[in-house]
Amino acid sequence: MPMKPEDYSHSPVEADAGTPVYKRPAGGWGSLEGVARIMKKEPPTPLALQILAKLNKTGGAMCSSCAWAKPANPGTFEFCENGAKATLWELTTKKVGPAFFATHKVSDLRQWTDHDLEAAGRLTHPMRYDATTDSYQPVAWEEAFAEIGRELNGITPDEAVFYASGHAGLEPSYLYALLARIYGTNNLPQSSNMCHETTSVNLNTYLGVPVGTCTLEDFDHCDALFFFGQNTGTNSPRLLHTLKEAVDRGCKVVTFNPIREKGLLEFTDPQSPKQMVTGKSTKISDHYYQVRPGGDIAVLAGMIKYVLAREDAAPGTVLDHDFIAEHTQGLEEAMAEIRTMDWAEIEHHSGLTRAMIEQAAEIYVDAKRVIGVYGMGLTQHVNGWLNLGMLVNLLLLRGNMGRLGAGISPVRGHSNVQGQRTVGIGENPALFPLDKQEKMFGVTLPRTRGMNIVKAGKGVIEGRVKATIALGGNLLRAMPDIERLEEAWGKQNLTVSIAIKLNRSHLNPGKVSYILPCLGRTDEDLQNGVPQVQTVEDTMSHIFASLGRAKPPSDQLKSELAIIAGIAKATLPANPALQWDDWTANYDHVRDLIAATWPAQFHEMNLRMSKAGGFYRGNAARERRWNNEAGKALFTTPTTLSALGQEPGTTARGQSYTLNTMRSNDQFNTTIYGHSDRLRGLSGSRMVVLINRGEMERAGLSEGQKVTLVCDIEDGRERRVEGLSVTAFDLPDGCVAGYYPELNPLIPLEYHELRSGTPAYKGTPVRIIA
Repeated sequence: MPMKPEDYSHSPVEADAGTPVYKRPAGGWGSLEGVARIMKKEPPTPLALQILAKLNKTGGAMCSSCAWAKPANPGTFEFCENGAKATLWELTTKKVGPAFFATHKVSDLRQWTDHDLEAAGRLTHPMRYDATTDSYQPVAWEEAFAEIGRELNGITPDEAVFYASGHAGLEPSYLYALLARIYGTNNLPQSSNMCHETTSVNLNTYLGVPVGTCTLEDFDHCDALFFFGQNTGTNSPRLLHTLKEAVDRGCKVVTFNPIREKGLLEFTDPQSPKQMVTGKSTKISDHYYQVRPGGDIAVLAGMIKYVLAREDAAPGTVLDHDFIAEHTQGLEEAMAEIRTMDWAEIEHHSGLTRAMIEQAAEIYVDAKRVIGVYGMGLTQHVNGWLNLGMLVNLLLLRGNMGRLGAGISPVRGHSNVQGQRTVGIGENPALFPLDKQEKMFGVTLPRTRGMNIVKAGKGVIEGRVKATIALGGNLLRAMPDIERLEEAWGKQNLTVSIAIKLNRSHLNPGKVSYILPCLGRTDEDLQNGVPQVQTVEDTMSHIFASLGRAKPPSDQLKSELAIIAGIAKATLPANPALQWDDWTANYDHVRDLIAATWPAQFHEMNLRMSKAGGFYRGNAARERRWNNEAGKALFTTPTTLSALGQEPGTTARGQSYTLNTMRSNDQFNTTIYGHSDRLRGLSGSRMVVLINRGEMERAGLSEGQKVTLVCDIEDGRERRVEGLSVTAFDLPDGCVAGYYPELNPLIPLEYHELRSGTPAYKGTPVRIIA
């Protein structure tokens, strides 16, 4: 029977009728089938299976996918479906070398999809773009280094950008930052600029640390977990095992997210014979609320109002007054403002009822130990600073910071994105001990703040950036305002990409352009015949040794560290303190440099790096030491109830919706493994716009209709993505969703989080043109 308009109303606590849904739990047989499907595409060798068996364990390679913690006592298999995809994707036997480029012009490759470009195989030789043939040509390493050095020395240092994707280990990352600064610039943007820079900047202000405060041990002791804007099932599936264990011992889980993500609804443990045989699953969230995009501030304001009401009714029994008095600042002003906030406005901005919000707040008040977990659903908004400030406010009220089983836990993305910042990759020189490094190496380092991703992008567009070096990643595809950037990218004097596979960024070469192929995380790294280890840092500040064992796909490959050293030698003046050859020959010596630069965190790094569960570099806020200007944990006074820079609704230009970009189950960042978004019940083309049935009815749209999305920000530029298929989906009113990076052209480079510059990928206003 056809659905009637009255059936189209959206409920924030129940699945919308007539929309795609995955009918099985996360994990389980579906996860194994997903691994089997990638194995069919990339048949694993016996060595590949051995690498998977040791993945994320002592003596093995650390997964190149997400940064979730690795336990000291790992399971039989310590990898997830997406970890298997990433590993087998890297271990492919397909190759992209001189023969491939001889038959594929760059202009032809631009017609390929992101998936097909990377699926072509591993890069095998250093390549230089030749404009006359419109193709990449093989080049000797020393010739490449020499020309890169000449080009860098032909411009001023602040006209160059040194980007890092979050993949390279601590050792090459340390040297990369050192290279850039000795060269003369702090233009060291990193992939965190596009995801968790909101965390790095604002938690540092509020708590005195730029990272989360929790460790895995806290998840063993918490009484309640509150999730905001994080998709565990796709972005950090190994976390599901931690959640199952917490739920099994009675921990409550409450989730706020615009999309009903299967991983936070129910999970079947693929390593549990009982669950696999019986088909039973673990219910993860006790309550799951579909908050409107940008509505988390309102939710948190409502929860805090409930906490304050409970304290008012029984003074001295709800708030942790001793903690607040000793460790915090700003309570009175922040709470006074929250008390004035109107419930009708809170309900409007959140899309939830007062009863729903108070139901969640009651769980918070009744729990002795609470962890707040969040992802980019909080960080990628114009007012992301206040999203985090309000979550910190809630946790501080009851002393849920700096004690066992409590704290704040951002879930970071790329496998070493946090670690790269730890060892120096970042545009803000004030965060790093440059005085110490000047003494260590006998150099003068710049103190002028460098460019983040947004400023670097504007610099490219305006012609102020003349060279971009990329340590990993697919930078041009990952950024907002892609079309504006593509028009300007090739005007740079120099573009260099240190990469494992071909991607779209390589297809917009500068006047001089190189692809420099590097070893992958699973490849054996031999220097003078001796295997080398790299280290990475997980989302909980633990450091792990990673050892690759696979034979590299070509004897022409160099390690990331060796490539950085080669560029440095060709670019920088000779200096006996800069022992690039020695550092390349023995990575232990680079770890000695890291330990000398940060002795409190990295002392005896070479001895501790192979410890089961990693070694912990520490966290001051976890010990209730607040290393910010105030010397206290700060309450934040809210200035608005919405994280959005522009609210959806009817304007003179038409109906505006909030765009929420997302990643599929067959995706990691810009890497597309396939075209299944299994956990959402979707598959096929990624060129879709998701919208609930009520909004479809009101807009006069039909299932499968081809439409165009247009950015609704008035700045004199038109941004549009055409050929999108309308797809009914379970979403709140007033919003649409679609895939990253396909919809990145809609997001203005200048539309970003106010304090950190993180692009607002989760909250850009758009219109639908039918």
